[in-house]
Amino acid sequence: MRPWWPLLALLCLLPSPANVAQEATPTLLTHGASTLELQLDPAFTATQRKDVTQWIEHITDSLLQVYGRWPRDQWRITVEPASGSSSDSIPWGQVNRGRVDTVRFYILADAGVTRLTENWTSYHELAHLLIPYKGSGDSWFSEGLASYYQNLLQARIGLIDEQVMWQKLLDGFLRGRQQAEFDGISLAEISDGMPGNRAFMRVYWSGAWYFLAADVQLRQQSGGKFGLDDALDALNRCCAEQQLSAAAIASKLDSENRIVLFEPLFRQARQSHKLPDFESLYASLGIRLEDGRARLQTQGPGVQLRQGITARKSL
Repeated sequence: MRPWWPLLALLCLLPSPANVAQEATPTLLTHGASTLELQLDPAFTATQRKDVTQWIEHITDSLLQVYGRWPRDQWRITVEPASGSSSDSIPWGQVNRGRVDTVRFYILADAGVTRLTENWTSYHELAHLLIPYKGSGDSWFSEGLASYYQNLLQARIGLIDEQVMWQKLLDGFLRGRQQAEFDGISLAEISDGMPGNRAFMRVYWSGAWYFLAADVQLRQQSGGKFGLDDALDALNRCCAEQQLSAAAIASKLDSENRIVLFEPLFRQARQSHKLPDFESLYASLGIRLEDGRARLQTQGPGVQLRQGITARKSL
């Protein structure tokens, strides 16, 4: 979920129940054995419906760049026009967990395919579906996964290049570190109190650190043959229909992949009192940091591992 929208602004953007038109017949999109039910608000014009459908097809294709299939056999996306004065093409998005996981988007009706496709929000929200999270508790874990993969998905489909992706991650880590008023407080505590304390940057980017650290360690230990995508694939195959806590997911990631990594790293991140060190992770991937800029090296032991993280998968 997008972290920094005040509730009052959100309420201004969303249509009231009295003004929401009756739902139109949904469009069914398929990939393999999976079916996506796409529900578009009837207020969209024919041209807008065409643009929105094209955008949804694009972003759901990006989701295939993790383990080659959609996370659920049956799932739903709803799209409604946002009212208000926002210039953001996607002012709001969120995932609702249930028997059928549903991703809800509120968009500017006239945004067009290009602006919608280039907006990071849709990749963030879809990335939430990569784990069978129950939807509450240790939100740093789910939001960290989405913050990490929102950038990976964009890089793998060619929307941004490798340089931009690592810079975007670095910018996020720096924002998390700059929210220093929460230093000395455990991630677990500030994550649970996030709606009130608004520690979004520390929480989201500490979570992103967790998944980057896990990805790097997996690739280092396997010589680049196994990464976070593969670990999540195993989790999805065993547990896609479940709703698990963050701690249970970390445990399942270890047991299903026959490793000891996610659970101890989970405890380390949860107990951290400031955003953990990301400089060493960047250095291990052949990235030099200079004055807030990520400089990608072209030679060295970490370069191949780094390029494997952003490489497009052939489906």
